[in-house]
Amino acid sequence: MFPRALSAATPSTVEWNPPGPPDTAPLQAVAPRIGADPISLAGLPALVEEARSAALSPRSSPSDPTFFSSLRARLSKACASLPDAYRSAVGEPLLHKLDDMGPGGFARVLSMDPARTGPARLLLDLAQAVLQRGEGYQARATAAFQEVVGDLYDGFLSAEDRRGVRPPDHGVTPPLVRWGEAESGPYTWPADAAETFGVKAAVVSLPAANATEGLLAWPALAHETAGHDILAADEGLREELSRAVKRKVLAKEIDPAVAAYWAERVDEAAADVLGVLNMGPAAAVGMVGYFRALNGAWRGVPELRSAGREEDPHPADIARAYLAAETVRLLSFEGAAQWADRLVAEADRDLGTVRLGDVTVPAGVARASAAAVAQAIVRTRVRSLEGHSLGEIQDWTDRDEAIVATLRGEMKGSGANAGAPGKYATGTYAAHAVAAAVYEAVAGGSSPARVMDRMVGVLAAMHDRNPDWKVSA
Repeated sequence: MFPRALSAATPSTVEWNPPGPPDTAPLQAVAPRIGADPISLAGLPALVEEARSAALSPRSSPSDPTFFSSLRARLSKACASLPDAYRSAVGEPLLHKLDDMGPGGFARVLSMDPARTGPARLLLDLAQAVLQRGEGYQARATAAFQEVVGDLYDGFLSAEDRRGVRPPDHGVTPPLVRWGEAESGPYTWPADAAETFGVKAAVVSLPAANATEGLLAWPALAHETAGHDILAADEGLREELSRAVKRKVLAKEIDPAVAAYWAERVDEAAADVLGVLNMGPAAAVGMVGYFRALNGAWRGVPELRSAGREEDPHPADIARAYLAAETVRLLSFEGAAQWADRLVAEADRDLGTVRLGDVTVPAGVARASAAAVAQAIVRTRVRSLEGHSLGEIQDWTDRDEAIVATLRGEMKGSGANAGAPGKYATGTYAAHAVAAAVYEAVAGGSSPARVMDRMVGVLAAMHDRNPDWKVSA
Protein backbone atom coordinates (compact mmCIF):
# COMPACT_ATOMS: atom_id res chain seq x y z
CA MET A 1 0.00 0.00 0.00
CA PHE A 2 1.06 3.59 -0.45
CA PRO A 3 1.52 5.96 2.46
CA ARG A 4 -0.85 8.89 2.60
CA ALA A 5 -0.03 10.35 6.01
CA LEU A 6 2.96 10.31 8.32
CA SER A 7 1.22 8.12 10.86
CA ALA A 8 0.40 5.46 8.27
CA ALA A 9 3.55 5.56 6.16
CA THR A 10 4.76 2.23 4.78
CA PRO A 11 7.00 1.60 1.79
CA SER A 12 5.89 -0.07 -1.43
CA THR A 13 7.76 -3.29 -2.12
CA VAL A 14 8.27 -5.66 -5.03
CA GLU A 15 7.80 -8.69 -2.78
CA TRP A 16 4.71 -9.90 -0.89
CA ASN A 17 4.86 -9.80 2.98
CA PRO A 18 14.71 2.22 -10.34
CA PRO A 19 19.33 9.95 -17.55
CA GLY A 20 21.59 11.78 -19.05
CA PRO A 21 21.76 12.05 -22.84
CA PRO A 22 23.31 8.96 -24.45
CA ASP A 23 26.40 8.96 -26.61
CA THR A 24 25.75 9.46 -30.28
CA ALA A 25 27.40 6.49 -31.95
CA PRO A 26 25.10 5.18 -34.69
CA LEU A 27 23.21 1.96 -34.09
CA GLN A 28 24.95 -0.82 -35.99
CA ALA A 29 23.01 -3.47 -37.82
CA VAL A 30 22.89 -6.58 -35.66
CA ALA A 31 21.35 -10.01 -35.77
CA PRO A 32 18.21 -10.26 -33.64
CA ARG A 33 20.15 -12.22 -31.00
CA ILE A 34 23.81 -12.61 -30.14
CA GLY A 35 25.15 -15.91 -28.87
CA ALA A 36 22.84 -18.19 -26.94
CA ASP A 37 19.13 -17.47 -27.16
CA PRO A 38 17.73 -15.79 -24.02
CA ILE A 39 14.24 -17.11 -24.68
CA SER A 40 15.57 -20.59 -23.89
CA LEU A 41 15.93 -19.48 -20.24
CA ALA A 42 18.78 -21.99 -20.02
CA GLY A 43 20.61 -19.86 -17.47
CA LEU A 44 17.59 -19.17 -15.25
CA PRO A 45 18.41 -21.83 -12.61
CA ALA A 46 21.89 -20.35 -12.13
CA LEU A 47 20.42 -16.86 -11.85
CA VAL A 48 17.90 -18.04 -9.28
CA GLU A 49 20.60 -19.68 -7.20
CA GLU A 50 22.80 -16.56 -7.37
CA ALA A 51 19.90 -14.37 -6.26
CA ARG A 52 18.97 -16.82 -3.50
CA SER A 53 22.54 -16.68 -2.19
CA ALA A 54 22.47 -12.87 -2.24
CA ALA A 55 19.19 -12.83 -0.32
CA LEU A 56 20.86 -14.90 2.41
CA SER A 57 23.99 -12.75 2.48
CA PRO A 58 24.93 -11.36 5.92
CA ARG A 59 26.17 -8.18 4.30
CA SER A 60 24.56 -5.15 5.92
CA SER A 61 24.08 -1.55 4.93
CA PRO A 62 25.55 1.36 6.95
CA SER A 63 24.06 1.78 10.40
CA ASP A 64 21.16 4.20 10.71
CA PRO A 65 22.21 7.62 12.02
CA THR A 66 20.15 8.06 15.19
CA PHE A 67 22.06 10.88 16.95
CA PHE A 68 20.64 14.23 15.90
CA SER A 69 23.73 16.41 16.08
CA SER A 70 26.01 14.04 14.16
CA LEU A 71 23.27 13.35 11.58
CA ARG A 72 22.72 17.07 11.05
CA ALA A 73 26.44 17.70 10.54
CA ARG A 74 26.93 14.75 8.21
CA LEU A 75 23.88 15.66 6.13
CA SER A 76 25.02 19.23 5.73
CA LYS A 77 28.37 18.06 4.36
CA ALA A 78 26.87 15.32 2.17
CA CYS A 79 24.25 17.68 0.74
CA ALA A 80 27.00 19.80 -0.78
CA SER A 81 28.05 16.86 -2.96
CA LEU A 82 24.60 16.57 -4.59
CA PRO A 83 23.70 18.16 -7.93
CA ASP A 84 21.60 21.33 -7.69
CA ALA A 85 18.33 19.53 -8.48
CA TYR A 86 18.79 17.06 -5.63
CA ARG A 87 20.06 19.70 -3.23
CA SER A 88 16.88 21.69 -3.71
CA ALA A 89 14.50 18.68 -3.87
CA VAL A 90 16.02 16.44 -1.20
CA GLY A 91 19.04 17.66 0.74
CA GLU A 92 18.01 21.17 1.72
CA PRO A 93 14.35 20.34 2.53
CA LEU A 94 15.52 17.45 4.71
CA LEU A 95 17.92 19.73 6.58
CA HIS A 96 15.17 22.31 7.07
CA LYS A 97 12.81 19.64 8.37
CA LEU A 98 15.39 18.41 10.84
CA ASP A 99 15.96 21.96 12.05
CA ASP A 100 12.22 22.41 12.53
CA MET A 101 12.01 19.14 14.46
CA GLY A 102 15.05 19.69 16.62
CA PRO A 103 16.60 16.91 18.72
CA GLY A 104 13.38 16.35 20.64
CA GLY A 105 11.17 16.02 17.58
CA PHE A 106 13.68 13.71 15.90
CA ALA A 107 13.78 11.49 18.97
CA ARG A 108 9.97 11.37 19.09
CA VAL A 109 9.73 10.16 15.48
CA LEU A 110 12.18 7.38 16.24
CA SER A 111 10.50 6.38 19.50
CA MET A 112 7.02 6.25 17.93
CA ASP A 113 8.22 3.79 15.29
CA PRO A 114 10.52 1.37 17.12
CA ALA A 115 10.11 -1.37 14.50
CA ARG A 116 11.33 1.06 11.81
CA THR A 117 8.48 0.29 9.42
CA GLY A 118 6.80 3.71 9.16
CA PRO A 119 7.77 7.36 9.61
CA ALA A 120 11.12 6.62 11.26
CA ARG A 121 12.08 4.25 8.43
CA LEU A 122 11.13 6.87 5.85
CA LEU A 123 13.11 9.62 7.60
CA LEU A 124 16.18 7.43 8.03
CA ASP A 125 15.97 6.18 4.44
CA LEU A 126 15.92 9.74 3.16
CA ALA A 127 18.93 10.52 5.31
CA GLN A 128 20.74 7.36 4.16
CA ALA A 129 20.14 8.23 0.52
CA VAL A 130 21.90 11.56 0.94
CA LEU A 131 24.66 10.21 3.20
CA GLN A 132 25.50 7.15 1.12
CA ARG A 133 25.86 9.27 -1.99
CA GLY A 134 27.75 12.08 -0.29
CA GLU A 135 30.08 9.82 1.67
CA GLY A 136 30.90 7.50 -1.22
CA TYR A 137 29.39 4.26 0.06
CA GLN A 138 29.75 1.59 -2.67
CA ALA A 139 30.46 4.44 -5.08
CA ARG A 140 30.61 2.40 -8.31
CA ALA A 141 27.48 0.37 -7.58
CA THR A 142 25.64 3.42 -6.22
CA ALA A 143 26.35 5.30 -9.45
CA ALA A 144 25.00 2.33 -11.43
CA PHE A 145 21.92 2.04 -9.20
CA GLN A 146 21.19 5.77 -9.49
CA GLU A 147 21.54 5.66 -13.27
CA VAL A 148 18.94 2.89 -13.58
CA VAL A 149 16.46 4.61 -11.30
CA GLY A 150 16.93 8.00 -12.94
CA ASP A 151 16.60 6.52 -16.42
CA LEU A 152 13.39 4.66 -15.62
CA TYR A 153 11.77 7.68 -14.02
CA ASP A 154 12.93 10.14 -16.68
CA GLY A 155 11.69 7.80 -19.38
CA PHE A 156 8.12 8.23 -18.20
CA LEU A 157 8.52 12.00 -17.89
CA SER A 158 10.31 12.59 -21.19
CA ALA A 159 8.77 15.14 -23.51
CA GLU A 160 8.89 12.69 -26.41
CA ASP A 161 7.06 9.86 -24.63
CA ARG A 162 4.70 12.09 -22.64
CA ARG A 163 3.63 14.38 -25.48
CA GLY A 164 0.21 15.82 -24.66
CA VAL A 165 0.35 14.69 -21.01
CA ARG A 166 0.93 17.27 -18.29
CA PRO A 167 3.76 16.80 -15.75
CA PRO A 168 2.93 14.62 -12.75
CA ASP A 169 1.39 16.04 -9.59
CA HIS A 170 4.24 14.81 -7.37
CA GLY A 171 7.97 14.31 -7.77
CA VAL A 172 9.34 15.64 -11.05
CA THR A 173 12.87 14.95 -9.74
CA PRO A 174 13.84 11.27 -10.18
CA PRO A 175 14.22 9.23 -6.98
CA LEU A 176 17.40 9.10 -4.95
CA VAL A 177 18.76 5.65 -4.07
CA ARG A 178 20.06 3.90 -0.97
CA TRP A 179 21.34 0.46 0.02
CA GLY A 180 19.30 -1.33 2.68
CA GLU A 181 18.78 -4.57 4.54
CA ALA A 182 18.49 -7.99 2.91
CA GLU A 183 15.26 -8.88 4.69
CA SER A 184 13.48 -5.82 3.28
CA GLY A 185 14.12 -6.64 -0.37
CA PRO A 186 13.70 -3.89 -3.00
CA TYR A 187 11.21 -1.17 -2.04
CA THR A 188 10.38 2.47 -2.59
CA TRP A 189 8.94 5.42 -0.73
CA PRO A 190 7.09 7.33 -3.47
CA ALA A 191 7.25 11.10 -3.68
CA ASP A 192 3.89 11.61 -2.01
CA ALA A 193 5.25 9.82 1.06
CA ALA A 194 8.53 11.76 1.03
CA GLU A 195 6.53 14.99 1.02
CA THR A 196 5.63 14.33 4.67
CA PHE A 197 9.21 15.40 5.44
CA GLY A 198 9.26 18.22 2.90
CA VAL A 199 11.24 16.21 0.33
CA LYS A 200 10.18 16.41 -3.31
CA ALA A 201 11.54 13.12 -4.65
CA ALA A 202 11.07 9.43 -3.95
CA VAL A 203 13.73 7.14 -2.50
CA VAL A 204 14.39 3.60 -3.78
CA SER A 205 16.17 0.91 -1.76
CA LEU A 206 17.97 -2.30 -2.75
CA PRO A 207 19.61 -4.74 -0.32
CA ALA A 208 23.30 -3.95 0.18
CA ALA A 209 24.30 -7.40 -1.06
CA ASN A 210 22.89 -6.50 -4.49
CA ALA A 211 25.71 -4.04 -5.01
CA THR A 212 27.86 -7.01 -6.03
CA GLU A 213 25.56 -10.04 -6.42
CA GLY A 214 21.97 -10.98 -7.10
CA LEU A 215 21.50 -9.76 -10.66
CA LEU A 216 17.77 -10.58 -10.64
CA ALA A 217 17.13 -7.87 -8.03
CA TRP A 218 18.02 -5.18 -10.58
CA PRO A 219 15.07 -5.72 -12.97
CA ALA A 220 12.87 -5.24 -9.89
CA LEU A 221 13.84 -1.57 -10.06
CA ALA A 222 11.49 -1.24 -13.02
CA HIS A 223 8.62 -2.38 -10.78
CA GLU A 224 9.59 0.09 -8.05
CA THR A 225 10.57 3.17 -10.06
CA ALA A 226 8.67 2.88 -13.34
CA GLY A 227 5.84 1.31 -11.34
CA HIS A 228 5.13 2.45 -7.80
CA ASP A 229 6.85 5.83 -8.07
CA ILE A 230 5.07 6.69 -11.32
CA LEU A 231 1.67 5.53 -10.03
CA ALA A 232 2.06 7.77 -6.99
CA ALA A 233 3.13 10.76 -9.08
CA ASP A 234 -0.19 11.25 -10.95
CA GLU A 235 -3.20 11.82 -8.72
CA GLY A 236 -6.19 9.66 -9.57
CA LEU A 237 -4.26 7.24 -11.78
CA ARG A 238 -4.52 4.26 -9.45
CA GLU A 239 -8.22 4.77 -8.91
CA GLU A 240 -8.94 4.97 -12.63
CA LEU A 241 -6.88 1.86 -13.31
CA SER A 242 -8.62 -0.04 -10.51
CA ARG A 243 -12.02 0.67 -12.02
CA ALA A 244 -10.77 -0.27 -15.49
CA VAL A 245 -9.38 -3.56 -14.22
CA LYS A 246 -12.63 -4.52 -12.56
CA ARG A 247 -14.68 -3.68 -15.67
CA LYS A 248 -12.36 -5.61 -18.00
CA VAL A 249 -12.28 -8.77 -15.88
CA LEU A 250 -16.06 -8.72 -15.43
CA ALA A 251 -16.46 -8.26 -19.19
CA LYS A 252 -14.73 -11.62 -19.64
CA GLU A 253 -17.52 -13.20 -17.53
CA ILE A 254 -15.07 -14.12 -14.80
CA ASP A 255 -16.18 -14.49 -11.16
CA PRO A 256 -16.78 -11.01 -9.65
CA ALA A 257 -14.67 -12.07 -6.65
CA VAL A 258 -11.69 -12.49 -8.99
CA ALA A 259 -12.36 -9.07 -10.54
CA ALA A 260 -12.46 -7.53 -7.07
CA TYR A 261 -9.27 -9.38 -6.08
CA TRP A 262 -7.32 -7.80 -8.95
CA ALA A 263 -8.91 -4.35 -8.57
CA GLU A 264 -8.00 -4.22 -4.89
CA ARG A 265 -4.37 -5.03 -5.79
CA VAL A 266 -4.00 -2.59 -8.64
CA ASP A 267 -0.98 -0.90 -7.01
CA GLU A 268 1.13 -4.03 -7.37
CA ALA A 269 -0.45 -5.19 -10.61
CA ALA A 270 0.06 -1.85 -12.35
CA ALA A 271 3.63 -1.62 -11.04
CA ASP A 272 4.32 -5.04 -12.56
CA VAL A 273 2.84 -3.92 -15.88
CA LEU A 274 4.78 -0.65 -15.91
CA GLY A 275 7.97 -2.53 -15.19
CA VAL A 276 7.48 -4.64 -18.30
CA LEU A 277 6.53 -1.62 -20.43
CA ASN A 278 9.83 0.00 -19.44
CA MET A 279 12.21 -2.99 -19.56
CA GLY A 280 10.53 -5.53 -21.83
CA PRO A 281 10.75 -9.30 -21.31
CA ALA A 282 13.74 -8.90 -18.99
CA ALA A 283 11.43 -7.45 -16.33
CA ALA A 284 9.15 -10.50 -16.60
CA VAL A 285 12.08 -12.92 -16.49
CA GLY A 286 13.41 -11.05 -13.49
CA MET A 287 10.09 -11.33 -11.69
CA VAL A 288 9.79 -15.08 -12.15
CA GLY A 289 13.40 -15.74 -11.20
CA TYR A 290 13.52 -13.32 -8.29
CA PHE A 291 10.35 -14.64 -6.68
CA ARG A 292 11.74 -18.16 -6.96
CA ALA A 293 14.99 -17.00 -5.38
CA LEU A 294 13.31 -15.26 -2.45
CA ASN A 295 10.95 -18.17 -1.87
CA GLY A 296 13.99 -20.44 -1.85
CA ALA A 297 15.85 -18.20 0.59
CA TRP A 298 13.01 -17.45 2.99
CA ARG A 299 10.74 -20.48 2.63
CA GLY A 300 13.06 -23.21 1.40
CA VAL A 301 11.10 -23.83 -1.82
CA PRO A 302 12.38 -22.01 -4.95
CA GLU A 303 9.01 -21.96 -6.71
CA LEU A 304 6.30 -19.45 -7.51
CA ARG A 305 3.43 -19.62 -5.03
CA SER A 306 0.01 -20.39 -6.47
CA ALA A 307 -1.97 -19.05 -3.52
CA GLY A 308 -2.42 -15.41 -2.56
CA ARG A 309 -3.78 -14.66 0.89
CA GLU A 310 -6.75 -12.32 1.20
CA GLU A 311 -4.81 -10.04 3.56
CA ASP A 312 -1.80 -9.82 1.22
CA PRO A 313 -1.85 -6.65 -0.93
CA HIS A 314 0.22 -8.46 -3.57
CA PRO A 315 -1.41 -10.88 -6.03
CA ALA A 316 -0.31 -14.51 -5.90
CA ASP A 317 3.11 -15.10 -7.48
CA ILE A 318 1.70 -17.27 -10.26
CA ALA A 319 -0.91 -14.64 -11.12
CA ARG A 320 1.80 -11.96 -11.30
CA ALA A 321 3.89 -14.17 -13.57
CA TYR A 322 0.90 -14.58 -15.92
CA LEU A 323 0.28 -10.83 -15.77
CA ALA A 324 3.87 -10.07 -16.74
CA ALA A 325 3.71 -12.56 -19.61
CA GLU A 326 0.46 -11.11 -20.94
CA THR A 327 1.91 -7.61 -20.73
CA VAL A 328 4.85 -8.77 -22.85
CA ARG A 329 2.27 -10.03 -25.37
CA LEU A 330 0.99 -6.46 -25.73
CA LEU A 331 4.41 -4.97 -26.51
CA SER A 332 5.12 -3.95 -30.08
CA PHE A 333 8.40 -5.78 -30.82
CA GLU A 334 8.33 -8.65 -33.28
CA GLY A 335 9.00 -11.49 -30.85
CA ALA A 336 6.47 -10.42 -28.21
CA ALA A 337 4.04 -13.33 -28.67
CA GLN A 338 6.83 -15.93 -28.64
CA TRP A 339 8.27 -14.44 -25.46
CA ALA A 340 4.82 -14.34 -23.84
CA ASP A 341 4.14 -18.00 -24.61
CA ARG A 342 7.55 -18.98 -23.23
CA LEU A 343 6.96 -17.02 -20.02
CA VAL A 344 3.53 -18.61 -19.49
CA ALA A 345 5.06 -22.05 -19.97
CA GLU A 346 7.79 -21.23 -17.46
CA ALA A 347 5.25 -20.08 -14.87
CA ASP A 348 3.25 -23.26 -15.45
CA ARG A 349 6.22 -25.29 -14.20
CA ASP A 350 5.33 -24.11 -10.67
CA LEU A 351 1.55 -24.31 -11.08
CA GLY A 352 -0.42 -25.66 -8.15
CA THR A 353 -3.95 -25.04 -6.95
CA VAL A 354 -4.58 -21.37 -7.69
CA ARG A 355 -6.23 -19.49 -4.88
CA LEU A 356 -6.85 -15.76 -5.23
CA GLY A 357 -7.88 -14.55 -1.82
CA ASP A 358 -10.84 -16.66 -0.74
CA VAL A 359 -11.53 -18.04 -4.22
CA THR A 360 -10.05 -21.16 -5.80
CA VAL A 361 -9.92 -20.79 -9.58
CA PRO A 362 -8.90 -23.04 -12.50
CA ALA A 363 -5.53 -22.24 -14.02
CA GLY A 364 -7.24 -21.14 -17.23
CA VAL A 365 -9.29 -18.56 -15.35
CA ALA A 366 -6.16 -17.27 -13.61
CA ARG A 367 -4.46 -16.82 -16.98
CA ALA A 368 -7.53 -15.22 -18.59
CA SER A 369 -7.99 -12.80 -15.71
CA ALA A 370 -4.31 -11.82 -15.87
CA ALA A 371 -4.65 -11.16 -19.61
CA ALA A 372 -7.68 -8.96 -18.98
CA VAL A 373 -5.83 -7.03 -16.27
CA ALA A 374 -2.86 -6.47 -18.59
CA GLN A 375 -5.14 -5.14 -21.34
CA ALA A 376 -6.94 -2.84 -18.92
CA ILE A 377 -3.76 -1.34 -17.49
CA VAL A 378 -1.90 -1.02 -20.80
CA ARG A 379 -4.72 0.07 -23.10
CA THR A 380 -7.23 2.07 -21.02
CA ARG A 381 -7.14 5.80 -21.70
CA VAL A 382 -7.47 7.68 -18.43
CA ARG A 383 -8.29 11.26 -17.46
CA SER A 384 -5.31 11.48 -15.11
CA LEU A 385 -3.06 11.14 -18.19
CA GLU A 386 -5.11 13.54 -20.33
CA GLY A 387 -6.88 10.77 -22.20
CA HIS A 388 -3.77 8.73 -22.89
CA SER A 389 -3.02 5.14 -21.91
CA LEU A 390 0.12 3.86 -20.22
CA GLY A 391 0.90 1.82 -23.32
CA GLU A 392 0.89 4.98 -25.42
CA ILE A 393 3.49 6.57 -23.16
CA GLN A 394 5.78 3.53 -22.76
CA ASP A 395 6.44 0.52 -24.99
CA TRP A 396 9.21 -1.92 -25.86
CA THR A 397 10.03 -1.96 -29.56
CA ASP A 398 12.24 -3.73 -32.09
CA ARG A 399 14.71 -0.89 -31.69
CA ASP A 400 14.93 -1.60 -27.96
CA GLU A 401 15.60 -5.26 -28.73
CA ALA A 402 18.32 -4.29 -31.23
CA ILE A 403 20.02 -2.02 -28.68
CA VAL A 404 19.90 -4.79 -26.08
CA ALA A 405 21.39 -7.25 -28.58
CA THR A 406 24.29 -4.87 -29.17
CA LEU A 407 24.84 -4.31 -25.45
CA ARG A 408 24.98 -8.03 -24.77
CA GLY A 409 28.50 -7.94 -26.16
CA GLU A 410 29.46 -5.58 -23.33
CA MET A 411 28.10 -8.05 -20.77
CA LYS A 412 30.24 -11.03 -21.76
CA GLY A 413 33.30 -9.61 -20.04
CA SER A 414 35.92 -11.57 -21.94
CA GLY A 415 38.24 -11.14 -24.91
CA ALA A 416 37.65 -7.99 -26.93
CA ASN A 417 34.77 -7.04 -24.67
CA ALA A 418 36.81 -7.01 -21.46
CA GLY A 419 37.91 -3.39 -21.74
CA ALA A 420 36.23 -0.26 -20.49
CA PRO A 421 32.59 0.23 -21.53
CA GLY A 422 32.44 1.87 -24.91
CA LYS A 423 30.18 4.31 -26.70
CA TYR A 424 26.61 3.36 -27.36
CA ALA A 425 23.98 3.96 -29.98
CA THR A 426 21.68 6.94 -29.82
CA GLY A 427 18.75 6.04 -27.59
CA THR A 428 20.73 3.67 -25.37
CA TYR A 429 19.73 3.96 -21.73
CA ALA A 430 20.30 2.23 -18.42
CA ALA A 431 17.18 0.07 -18.78
CA HIS A 432 18.73 -1.40 -21.94
CA ALA A 433 21.89 -2.28 -20.02
CA VAL A 434 19.94 -4.13 -17.31
CA ALA A 435 17.87 -5.93 -19.95
CA ALA A 436 21.06 -6.89 -21.83
CA ALA A 437 22.57 -8.30 -18.65
CA VAL A 438 19.46 -10.37 -17.94
CA TYR A 439 19.35 -11.64 -21.53
CA GLU A 440 23.04 -12.61 -21.51
CA ALA A 441 22.84 -14.40 -18.17
CA VAL A 442 19.49 -16.12 -18.75
CA ALA A 443 20.74 -17.42 -22.12
CA GLY A 444 23.25 -19.47 -20.14
CA GLY A 445 26.33 -18.28 -22.02
CA SER A 446 27.91 -16.29 -19.18
CA SER A 447 27.95 -16.61 -15.40
CA PRO A 448 25.64 -14.30 -13.43
CA ALA A 449 28.58 -12.95 -11.41
CA ARG A 450 30.57 -11.97 -14.52
CA VAL A 451 27.53 -10.41 -16.18
CA MET A 452 26.61 -8.51 -13.01
CA ASP A 453 30.08 -7.01 -12.71
CA ARG A 454 30.07 -5.91 -16.35
CA MET A 455 26.56 -4.46 -16.03
CA VAL A 456 27.53 -2.37 -13.02
CA GLY A 457 30.58 -1.11 -14.89
CA VAL A 458 28.53 -0.12 -17.95
CA LEU A 459 25.92 1.63 -15.81
CA ALA A 460 28.52 3.46 -13.73
CA ALA A 461 30.20 4.67 -16.93
CA MET A 462 26.83 5.95 -18.19
CA HIS A 463 26.32 7.75 -14.89
CA ASP A 464 29.76 9.35 -15.04
CA ARG A 465 28.77 10.93 -18.37
CA ASN A 466 25.32 12.02 -17.16
CA PRO A 467 25.24 15.85 -17.10
CA ASP A 468 22.35 15.81 -14.62
CA TRP A 469 24.81 14.55 -12.02
CA LYS A 470 27.53 17.14 -12.53
CA VAL A 471 27.94 18.95 -9.21
CA SER A 472 28.37 22.71 -9.40
CA ALA A 473 31.06 24.28 -7.27
